[in-house]
Formats: sequence, structure tokens, C-alpha cells
Amino acid sequence: MNKTVTLFALFAFVGVWAQQTPQAMDSVRLNEVVISAKKIFGSKFEARNRTGSSYYISPEEIKKFNYTDVNRTLRSVPGVNVYEEDGFGLRPNISLRGTSPERSAKITLMEDGVLIAPAPYSAPSAYYFPTIARMQAVEILKGSSQIQYGPYTTGGAINMLSTEVPDTFSAVLNSSYGSFQSGRVHALLGDSKKNFGYAIEYLNYNSNGFKELDNGADTGFDKNDLMAKFRVNTNPEAKVGHEFELKFQYSDETSNETYLGLAQQDFEDTPFRRYAGSQIDEMNTEHMQFMGTHTLKFSDYFVITTTGYYNDFSRNWYKLDYVTIDGEREGISNILEAPNTLVAHYDLVRGAINSDADDLLAVKANNRDYLSTGVQTKLDYHWTGEKTFHDIEVGLRYHYDEEDRFQWVDDYAMNNGNMTLVNAGVPGTNANRISDARAFAAYAQYKLKYNDLTLTPGLRYENITLSRANYGSNDVARTGVDLSERENKVDVFIPGIGFNYNFDNISVFGGVHKGFSPPSNQPGEKPEESINYELGSRFSYAGFTGEVVGFYNDYSNLLGSDLAATGGTGSLDQFNAGEVKVQGVEVLLNYNLLPNAKNFILPVTFGYTFTDTEFLNSFGSENDIWGEVNVGDELPYIAKHQFNTTLSLEHSKYEVNLSVRYNGEFRTQAGSGPIPASERVDSNFIFDLAGKYRLGNHLALTANVINLFDETYAVARVPAGLRPGHPFGIYAGFELRY
Repeated sequence: MNKTVTLFALFAFVGVWAQQTPQAMDSVRLNEVVISAKKIFGSKFEARNRTGSSYYISPEEIKKFNYTDVNRTLRSVPGVNVYEEDGFGLRPNISLRGTSPERSAKITLMEDGVLIAPAPYSAPSAYYFPTIARMQAVEILKGSSQIQYGPYTTGGAINMLSTEVPDTFSAVLNSSYGSFQSGRVHALLGDSKKNFGYAIEYLNYNSNGFKELDNGADTGFDKNDLMAKFRVNTNPEAKVGHEFELKFQYSDETSNETYLGLAQQDFEDTPFRRYAGSQIDEMNTEHMQFMGTHTLKFSDYFVITTTGYYNDFSRNWYKLDYVTIDGEREGISNILEAPNTLVAHYDLVRGAINSDADDLLAVKANNRDYLSTGVQTKLDYHWTGEKTFHDIEVGLRYHYDEEDRFQWVDDYAMNNGNMTLVNAGVPGTNANRISDARAFAAYAQYKLKYNDLTLTPGLRYENITLSRANYGSNDVARTGVDLSERENKVDVFIPGIGFNYNFDNISVFGGVHKGFSPPSNQPGEKPEESINYELGSRFSYAGFTGEVVGFYNDYSNLLGSDLAATGGTGSLDQFNAGEVKVQGVEVLLNYNLLPNAKNFILPVTFGYTFTDTEFLNSFGSENDIWGEVNVGDELPYIAKHQFNTTLSLEHSKYEVNLSVRYNGEFRTQAGSGPIPASERVDSNFIFDLAGKYRLGNHLALTANVINLFDETYAVARVPAGLRPGHPFGIYAGFELRY
């Protein structure tokens, strides 16, 4: 399917719908509203009137399944590709419209309108990701009207909206417990008065894990999340309104997670096994955010919002990295790819043999500190004419972030299946460097609505300086005696334009915009750039509502990244992959199967994504991350087909929700034709079930089942070896609300 065929098919579809009789149709015309600077659009109502493709996951949708796994929450959204890693969604890998999904590094991630990746410019890999269970809503923006949100503009933006200060007194307690000794406690308290409001929220979720270590140890995690908001404001009748909100968020995590998966035969025999060589692997993190937002409201038509933010994140992922036997060193990925060749290394990882004097398991302390801070302001002014609506939005942001690597390696011996420390490494002797970025961003977008036509031309500007100071392994005190420095600068304009036209029961939208992704700090490295097109239609007819969108992303220079999470060295250096095309179709349909019932509704939602990718040039990827790439090869880690269906039976007393998702097979190395077994992650078909029964106005009983039919399936072959998805799990609890 080429670009011309895709767009022609959509035009034909639009034409058929537009010819339907107006008397049988529902209206899709929507009114304009002013939105908060924390939000992209704020509701399903507004999402349907964007000039670009967008999706709003409402509070009701988030509560249906009580997910703590963001992968499962996002599966319902067309155009979102994810591959799992740990089965709990602790570190998701998210792609929008075929962008590289590894650690969600190629999309703009925000919480309350603020960049939330640990170091969004200098080290964007999302080793920290906000807890989806404490979010009030999630906004996903794709397509031509996203130049407001950067720096990653190719695939789109995801903005998570944290719990807002309630309008009236609210107290909520939600708790559950179930399989694998998994528990969750979520509490919220808040209230608003005339000039003051607050919200305090706490969430803990934990599990012993579903994987089984050879020595019987715990493979689970424990995560705490605290958020508080305090708001002061002038009287509602004030001539000029002021509001200031202070937000504080803190979270910590201890998870017994590993990069070590399973060799093919072991996965087929015991898919939930964890080798003895991963017994001391552990991730420890702390995240803290301060955010102050001042809103200056001159009128309903003119608002200026300014936000200052400070995000601090520290992590140490202590995990098996490589194995040395008789002086021969092999990384864990190579060992699991060739266990019949590297037999001694493989046996030592499994704990099947004991170490000799020179046989060592090297455990790397991936110790890093991140800082992300800045200030941003947004001006929104709109007015109306006789048949027109005008809106001007201007935004400015100055941002600084850094990643501080101070790592070391400890050597262990294996004796009778237990690891013992042999050589303690010196902190700073494995990696000892600071990467940083200084970025000024500005954008202007103008919205013109004339009768049924809406146009949104816009322009974004990014000025970025990326630097690295490498102190070297021999200068752990950082005196500068071996200091090497490098710098890369980027100065770019990112234009875009979108349109939307409303008929009686259908709207046609589309646009074109420039895709951009910053390079690394390697001098002279070029950014990732593309020209992106989309054309779609939203419709409402005979009880059906939905959306069909075709997209085509034409990369002039795709960037690949050297991530340990995908089998690389973890340097974060990027490499040019040249010209690539990514095209596809997204379909969303909604229907109530019981439109005439008095006491029940039975809504069904179906979402489908087709993604086709192709390299347009040949090259050898560095560190063999993507393998040898030839013209016509497909991008790795992107499933061509996926769909999700949600069916809900809702009554005032109870509700039952069923989610069915299919994720097609995908390749882990670039290639074409049938996928070799050693480079394939097979397709899977997973059912989730959730229910709620209300005992009056304040108390409800909840239950949910993950992987209802206990499908055993692989989710990835990275970071090293095959990894299983979440098996059958059942959880029950209660919700107390006042």
C-alpha cells in the first residue's frame, strides 16, 4: 500500500459517508472552548474536533480495569505500538505511528503539560515513567497539529493528567490483592474553598512477581507514589483572575528486575524461569518533582499561563552484564543467542557449573542521576467574528537537563547456584561522564474557523546545545586531568498545518508537518527529520461513531540509538539510518449494542492499527543493533497488525468489562519476508476481564483478571533473551468513596 493508494482510499470513504442523508445523521459539529495549559485538549469532546488525530482516555476508561500497567491502558488507542518487558509495565516501550519504541525515547512524554522523561533532550530513554494508576486521564496526540509539543514531533505526544484538585470534598480509598501476592492501596483526599484548594494522593503497589528464580528468591517489586497539590486563587468575580498551584510528587521503586531473559529452548520448556545468574539483579529509583503554575486570566478570551518545573531522578540498576570464562568475555545477549556455542558461559549463567578461579559474572551498577528543569509560558487569545473564530497560541520554554553517569562493575563467582562477591568495583570506573542539554523552544499556532472549516497553521522553533564531559575511568574524583569534551548544536524550524471540515454527520481532517527528533551530543550528527502526512475522517451515523485515518511518514534521516535495552552497549550514541518510510491506517469504531434498553448499556469499542515500514537504503547498524540493513527491510520491534476490542455491560448497580487484544508478530532485526524464528516474537491474543458491584453510594467491590485464558507468550527478545508476558492473575478489592 503506497501513499497515493492510502490517501485515495480515504477520500473515497469520506465521499461515500458524505452522501448520506442529513436527516438520518447525528451532528459532529462542536463548539470551541478554552483549555488549560496543563492539557492538550482535556476531553473526548475536544479530541474529536482537532485538526490532527487524537485520543482521550477518560477517567471512566482508566477505572474500568484498574490497571497499573500503562501498556495495557494504551493498547486501546489506534496508532500506539508497544512491546512489553517485565509484565507489569514498569518501563514501557511505546511507539506512536512507527517511531522507534525502545524506552519510549522518540515521543514527547509529559505529565500535566511538562516534559517528564528523566532527561528529555540529553537522555530521553524512559527509565522513569509516571504511574498510570494515579492519573485522571491520558491524552494522545498524533498528526499535523502537534507542533505545540516537542521536541519529538514525528509520531506524537502523550500527556498524562494527574488528579486535579476536586471542586468539593472528596475522599477515596481503593485497595486490591491477588495473584503473586500482589497488592495495591490508593488513597486520595481533597477539597476546594472559595480561595483555596488541595489534593493529597498516595499509591503503593507491589508484587512478589510471576517469574521463578532458580534459588527461589523474590522477583517482584515495591513502588510508592505520593502527590500533593495546593492551589490559591482570587475571587471568581475579580476583574483580573490569578491562580497559583504548587504540585509536589515523590516516588520510589525497588524491583528485582533483570536484563537477563531466556534462551529459546528454556523459554519453551519453562517460560517463567529466571536463571541463577540474575539472582542479585535489582533496580532502585527515586523521583521527585516540584511544579508551580501561575495562571493570569484577563478574561475568558485572554489567558497567560506560566509554569516552572524541577524533576530529579536517580536510579541504580544493578544487573548481570557479561560473563568471563578463561579470559573470554561475552555479553549476556550473545550467550543467550548462541547457548550451544558458548556452552560454558551459558552453564555458568544458569548456575549449572561452579566458577573456577578466572570464571566471573560481571554485575554492572548502572548508577545515574538525572535533572530536568525549566520554565515555560503559554499565551492564549481568541476572538470571534460574524462567521469566524480566531485563536492565537504562543508558547516559550527554556529547558536544561542532564544525565550524570557514575557506574562500576562488581565481579561474582557462582558456587552451588549462589553468587558470591569476588571483586568489588570502584564507583566511576565503568562510566564517569555528564551529558547535558540546553534548549530554547518557541511556537506559534493560529486557529481559524470559518463556518465549517478549521485551519491550524503553526511553526515551532528549537535551539538546542548538547554537550558531554567525560572524566574517564581513571579520574573518579573528577579533577579534570583526563577530561574530554564534545558538543553538538541544532537550530531548526518545524512547520505544520492541519485542517478540519465538518459536514452534517462527518468531518474530514488532515495535514502535513515536519517530524523532528534531536541528535546526540556527537559533533556533526544530524537530527532525525521527516515529512509527515495524514488524512482522516470522524463520523457519527446510525449509532456508530468512529474515526479512520491514513498516515505516511517520509523520513529523510532516521536515527537509531545504542541502548543496552535493545542489545547494544548502552552508550546512547545514535547512528544514521537514512531514508525510511512508515505508512499505515488507524480505525476506531464505537457502538452501543443495547440502544433501546432502559437499565443497561452495552458499549463496544474496536480499534485497529496497520503499520507498514520500509528502509529505503542499505547500511550496517552499529553494534549490530538492527543487524545488516538492506533496501526494502522492515523496521524491527513494530507489529504490522494489532487490534483491541472492549465490551462493557453497564448497570447502575454493577458493570462487567472485557478487553480482547491482538498483537501481531514482529521482528527483532531489520529484514524482509518471513521472519526467522531466532528474530521473531510471535503474535498473541490476550483477554482481560474486570467487574465492579456497587453496595450503595459509597462502597463498591472490584475484581479483575489479567490474561483470562492463561496464554503463555513472549513479549520481546531484548534486552537479552526471550521474556514472558503476564500469566493468569486474579485480583479483588474494594473502593470506598465520599
